[in-house]
Amino acid sequence: QVQLVESGGGLVQPGGSLRLSCAASGIFSSIYIMGWYRQAPGKQRELVATITSSGGTNYAASVKGRFTISRDNAKNTVNLQMNSLKPEDTAVYYCNAVRYVGAVGDWGQGTQVTVSS
Repeated sequence: QVQLVESGGGLVQPGGSLRLSCAASGIFSSIYIMGWYRQAPGKQRELVATITSSGGTNYAASVKGRFTISRDNAKNTVNLQMNSLKPEDTAVYYCNAVRYVGAVGDWGQGTQVTVSS
């Protein structure tokens, strides 16, 4: 099992930026996919962005061009740089890690991002 700890959430004005970080720990040799999901009040959890161990990325259409996901395989960390934030980006953001193809993903505890003036 992978333990994930997120950091970097907070309150920001529309148009502002935030950087989320997630550190993975536990007993594992590598992590296949790391990613970020979010859940707004009254809505289902949705994918924001994922990145494979080889650097392949996938973004939700709503964040493409504004958010950038990156990872450091040696440190088992994944980051999400969020620019041009909008009120609709307000949600709890969760880090996710899938150790290998077909594995059940592990989740962090979540970090709140609020975009408001």
